[in-house]
Amino acid sequence: MADLPLYLLLVSLLVAIPLFYFRRSSARGHGSALRLPPSPWALPVIGHIHHLALAGALPHRAMRDLAAPRSAHAAPARRAPATASSHHGALLRAPRPVVQGRARGGGPPPPPLRLRVGFGVSLAVNLSEMVSAYVADASVRAIIGSRFRDRETFLTLLERRLKIMPASSLPDLFPSSRLAMFISPTPRLMMREREKMMAFIDTIIQDHRDNSAAGVDEEDLLDVLLRIHRGDELDPPLTTDNMKNVIVDIFAASSETSATTLSWIMAELMRNPRVMRKAQNEVRRVLDGEESVTEDSLGELRYLPLVIKEALRLHPPATLLIPRECRSPCQVLGFNVPAGVMVLVNASCRERFENSDVDFKGSDFEFIPFGAGRRMCPGIGFGLANMDLALASLLYHFDWKLPDGMEPGQLDMTEALGITTRRLSHLMLVPTVRVPLRGE
Repeated sequence: MADLPLYLLLVSLLVAIPLFYFRRSSARGHGSALRLPPSPWALPVIGHIHHLALAGALPHRAMRDLAAPRSAHAAPARRAPATASSHHGALLRAPRPVVQGRARGGGPPPPPLRLRVGFGVSLAVNLSEMVSAYVADASVRAIIGSRFRDRETFLTLLERRLKIMPASSLPDLFPSSRLAMFISPTPRLMMREREKMMAFIDTIIQDHRDNSAAGVDEEDLLDVLLRIHRGDELDPPLTTDNMKNVIVDIFAASSETSATTLSWIMAELMRNPRVMRKAQNEVRRVLDGEESVTEDSLGELRYLPLVIKEALRLHPPATLLIPRECRSPCQVLGFNVPAGVMVLVNASCRERFENSDVDFKGSDFEFIPFGAGRRMCPGIGFGLANMDLALASLLYHFDWKLPDGMEPGQLDMTEALGITTRRLSHLMLVPTVRVPLRGE
């Protein structure tokens, strides 16, 4: 043993350790007789993370490429409901009809889309930032109302919280590891921002209670939740903490996804001038003579919803849907899924739409940018209404062109890693006023 070169000894150890783990894993697999879904080869401790780290692509694309040659990929749509079925408790059932009802037209109207552009001035504007500000403002109006005096502070706290939430952190990769929770700064930062947000929402709730006692008529989502809270109709009851979590979750889901999708829609329209002309001609024909776009006129548009649907197909805002934990052992497509396993649904594989006609509202499991089943996004109607109104306004009031003589094919369409799949670069466009906004 002493005559053995050191490097051979090290190589032997490096080979022996993985073999030991492989044999032990194989023995456990045979002993349990579980038919697990096919997967690429794994390493001890880190599992499959090295495949994502070495792929040189965003996680949703790396996962798509890893899944492609394996039999469990692209499960038939008729079998997909098995992965999206669960039962609601009383606390989950109560807020969903409320949110869906507000999305169908309840509450204060959204603000007009304001874009400050001078006549005869051809300067590029950051459309990504402007769209984000508009969607955030519309969401806040629907959730806490337009009369709240500290709306700007509320927006600032929410945006700060979204910025510190990464697409994945160390505790996400090792959820059962206390060491990962200790090393990563993300959980502590998120907890600190959450405490600030919850303390501020307490003042919002008190403000709404005072307005309700004073007989103010305007009603928003928080007012409806407070009415349910006072009625004490649920068992278990809807608590103040429940209401605060609903407010934060609905805002994060509706504002971030809508703004991301709108930015991608405008980018795709700039890359496809024929589609831009067709969509713009329809909007201006339907709204001819109107001073502004209203929700009532959106129902007459036929081509614009197709543009939104195609953009959601090409650029689903949440490419990796919210992770779900398997609460009890089950079978999907003949494979065993043990209890406690975290399941991710990859919504970004576009090839599944070939020779297919599907919708995105949860019934067709091939196209689920808003999720599906009982856990699908309750604010889908609200998010779509925001997108419809903003997109129609952008096309009705303005003509658009790329800056600095850029050709459509030169527009950067690179994706960025985050909670949503945003554009890596801001969308800079040059607007020209076609129909002046009311009051300007």
